[in-house]
Amino acid sequence: MSKKHLAIVILAAGKGTRMKSETPKVMHELAGLPMINWVLKTAAQLKPQKIVVVTGPDMPELVEAVKPYKTALQPKRNGTGGAVKAALPLLKGFRGDVLILLGDTPLVTVETLQGLIAAKGKAGISVLGCTLKNPEGYGRLVTDKSGALKKIVEDKDASAKEKAINLVNTGAFCVDGAKLAEWVGAIGNKNAQKEYYLTDLPEIAARKKVKTHIHVICDETEVMGCNTLSDLAALEKTLQGRLRDEAMKQGARLIDPATVYFHHDTKIGRGVTVEPNVYFGPGVEIADDVTIKAFCHFEGVKIASGGSIGPFARLRPGTQIGKDVRIGNFVEVKKSRIGKGSKINHLAYVGDTDMGEDTNFSAGAITVNYDGYDKHQTVIGKGVMVGSNVNLVAPVTVGDGAFIAAGSTITDDVPADALSIERTEAKTRKGWAASYRKRKRSRK
Repeated sequence: MSKKHLAIVILAAGKGTRMKSETPKVMHELAGLPMINWVLKTAAQLKPQKIVVVTGPDMPELVEAVKPYKTALQPKRNGTGGAVKAALPLLKGFRGDVLILLGDTPLVTVETLQGLIAAKGKAGISVLGCTLKNPEGYGRLVTDKSGALKKIVEDKDASAKEKAINLVNTGAFCVDGAKLAEWVGAIGNKNAQKEYYLTDLPEIAARKKVKTHIHVICDETEVMGCNTLSDLAALEKTLQGRLRDEAMKQGARLIDPATVYFHHDTKIGRGVTVEPNVYFGPGVEIADDVTIKAFCHFEGVKIASGGSIGPFARLRPGTQIGKDVRIGNFVEVKKSRIGKGSKINHLAYVGDTDMGEDTNFSAGAITVNYDGYDKHQTVIGKGVMVGSNVNLVAPVTVGDGAFIAAGSTITDDVPADALSIERTEAKTRKGWAASYRKRKRSRK
């Protein structure tokens, strides 16, 4: 669709009171991205001339989230017709197709919207319909003998015969921009809610001898809306399925896909193996041929090729893992660079650290990076051996090839190729334990 032929209006003014949250409904996140931004990502792929997001009063976070797209304020939440009316000033003079979408229906695909636009053709209007096994709660699409839409009947207003219809309204429309203002202006509010409903458009268009065409899809997951936190969870489940499928199409092996959770911006290479129960938070990039073992948690980390991470590893923001690095079980790394071929195999914490290549960081060792007020840097060179249960008290630098003896607490810089050891002299008192037990028993 050419830019000069299409405008998109996204209705996002609803508060979502059933979400039990002060956050606007469309700002609730799916895979770390607000619902409204998923709709915008899809809309942008249609390359429209303009996109307008209709917001409600007191929604500054929504206005900020949709930038650089324009917003129109619906001062009173008086229905979908009122929402489109609020957008009309920003569409003044536009003569192409206007695609109207719901901000709380984030999983509709580009292909479906292209079909909706094509269905309009030279008619004045098209509506996106879906066939449901259980249409309860949805507006029914009542058609004439030719298959064109006669009217949309809300569930609560439908007759028994109309309730038996399983073709329902999803809320998405494509309308002739030259007629939109006239038709929206003719919408009334003579209904139980005293609101202006966009679903009146087909009947209004019919008075002008304009037919409404229906574009029918069968995949109801595309048109799932969101009114409750249970709905949000259902959307998350569907979206995660899509993200997992895409990762596998690109060459990643997910051993148990249903237990792997992606963020919207996760980048994962070919030949990557992901074991069960792994969570990818924001800002994760994984190169080719990496093995991610079970029960790992990643945020803000870049992992170079050939490495092995986990199980039970936590990599926190600002971490860069070099090529062929091994990070083992119960290891936490935060805001650190780990050089090529280095190993942190188990039970360790590395924070605010620059570690060189081919260094071994042993079990129980930690970098002591926080003094209660400030974070401090640890620098570890190439080929260093850090023994078990070592405390490196930052700021401290360990030179290339140095050896830190197990059990040491290091507070001073260590020269290259030096041995650094800090232990008190061992003292043994023969027979002390037996004497101690005897004294304790005699007191009972």
